[in-house]
Amino acid sequence: MSVPERHDPEPRLLVRDLAQVATPSGARAPLRGQALGEVEIVEDAFVLVAGNRIESVGTMQSLPSLDGPVEELDGRGLAAIPGLVDCHTHPAFAGDRAHEFALRAGGATYEELLAAGGGILSTTRATRAASQDELDAIVRRHCDAMLAHGTTTFEGKSGYGLDRETELAQLRAVAASGGAATWLGAHAVPPEHPDADSYVDWALREVLPEAARIASAADVFVERGTFDVRQARRYLEACRGAGLALRLHGDQLSEIGAVPLAVELGARSVDHLETTGTEGVAALAASDVVGVLLPIAALFLGRPMAPGRALVDAGAAIALATDFNPGSAYCESLPVVCTLACTQLGLTPEEALAACTVNAAFVLGLEDRGRLTPGLRADVVLLDARDWRHLAYHFAGDVVHTVIRGGHVVHARA
Repeated sequence: MSVPERHDPEPRLLVRDLAQVATPSGARAPLRGQALGEVEIVEDAFVLVAGNRIESVGTMQSLPSLDGPVEELDGRGLAAIPGLVDCHTHPAFAGDRAHEFALRAGGATYEELLAAGGGILSTTRATRAASQDELDAIVRRHCDAMLAHGTTTFEGKSGYGLDRETELAQLRAVAASGGAATWLGAHAVPPEHPDADSYVDWALREVLPEAARIASAADVFVERGTFDVRQARRYLEACRGAGLALRLHGDQLSEIGAVPLAVELGARSVDHLETTGTEGVAALAASDVVGVLLPIAALFLGRPMAPGRALVDAGAAIALATDFNPGSAYCESLPVVCTLACTQLGLTPEEALAACTVNAAFVLGLEDRGRLTPGLRADVVLLDARDWRHLAYHFAGDVVHTVIRGGHVVHARA
C-alpha cells in the first residue's frame, strides 16, 4: 500500500517591527480628488504574508500568536509601501541613442532628430537586427533594474519593430519577463511604407491577429508626423474588436485631439499630456480615462511638464510612470518619478504614491495589487527610512532596501 506524499505547508512570511506601513486608501480605484491623497499609516507595524497574498497588517502590539512555520524578516528602521507599478515602459529595444542625447545637448530638437531619421526609427533599425534570445535578455535586464527600484509590476510596449516578426518578438520578450504586453504597432511609420494609412492597413492585416494573442492592450502615438486622429481611431477600433484594451500616447508635442479620441473610445488611458490645455483637463475629469503622467520624458526633452495639479484639482484620475525608453526617458526609477511629481507636477507625496501603485495597477486592469490590504497580492517594498515619504524626498537615492513580489523576497540590498 502506497503512502501519500507529504507536502509541508509553505511558511508564512512575517515582516515585523516596521517603523511604518503606508498604503493608499481603500476607496474604489481609480482614486481621484481627495481620495488620491489619503494614505493610511500604521506605526510600529507588521505585514503577514501567506502564499502570495497579504494575510494581515497591523501594529506589533496586535500581532497574534502564529501557528505553523513562519519565516521572519526584520523590518526595524524600515517603512513598507505597496510594490510600485510602472504602467508605461518601452523595455524591448536594442542599441542605444547616446549619440542623439549628445546632439540634443548641443541644441538639436527631438523633431529635428526624427526628421533626420533618428528617434524611433533609429531604434527600429537596431531592434530589427536583434534575435528573440537577445530581446529576451534585454528585457530581463531592464526588468531587474526596475525591480531594484521597487517596481514589482510593469507594462512593456512593442513599437520598435514596425514589422511583423520584430513586433511579435518584442511582445513575447515582455510577456516572458512577466510584464503586461502592449502592442504599440502604431508608433511611427517605417520607411518601407509610403504613408501612415498604408502602414495602418498593413499592420492591422498582418500583425494584429497574432499580436492580440500575446498582448492585453494596444497603443498609438497620436502626433503630427506619426498618426492623426482619423488613423488612430481606425487602428484602435480594430484593436478593440480583437479584444485589446486601448491606450494612447497623446498631447506630448502638440494637442491634436488625442484626449477627445480617448474619451470617445473609452480608452484605459491617455499618456503624456504635456501640451494638454484646460478643455482637455475638463474632458478627462468628466471621464473614466486615466491620464498617465511621464515627467522624466518632459525633463529629458526639456519640454513643459504635464498639468498634474490642474488634473488632480479638476477631479481627473491620474497615474505616474517612467516611460522608460532609449530616446526620451532612459530611466527605470519610479522613485525618481515620484520626486519629479512632487517638485514639478505639484503633487503631494501621498498623491504620487497612489498614482504609481493603485491607480497604475488600475490602468493595467490589475485590481489585485497596489495596496497593502488583506487578500491582495503580496507585493511589498521596504524603504531604508523610518518615514515612507523618503520614496520621493530622497531624490535618486538608494532608498529601496528589500522587494517582496508575490510573497517572496526577490531583491535585497547586499
